[in-house]
Amino acid sequence: MNIRLSNPSHERFVTQQVQSGQFTSAEAVIEDALDRMMTEPLTDEDIAAINESEAEIDRGECVDVREYAAQFRKKHGLKS
Repeated sequence: MNIRLSNPSHERFVTQQVQSGQFTSAEAVIEDALDRMMTEPLTDEDIAAINESEAEIDRGECVDVREYAAQFRKKHGLKS
């Protein structure tokens, strides 16, 4: 079976997981996600939190993690 991800952020996430060494292949990432979906279904509370998070992102109420990390390192005198 071949699967094409139509959402670029999903594709980036899968690639990042493989590059980080967390998974050995894109297939392993997808299989893990499917296993989790089958054994750990989302609750209504989970879905509401996801929807709220997406709305916050759409409103621009988010912080770039790289920018935050750089500020944190600078504030605490840590090297990059």
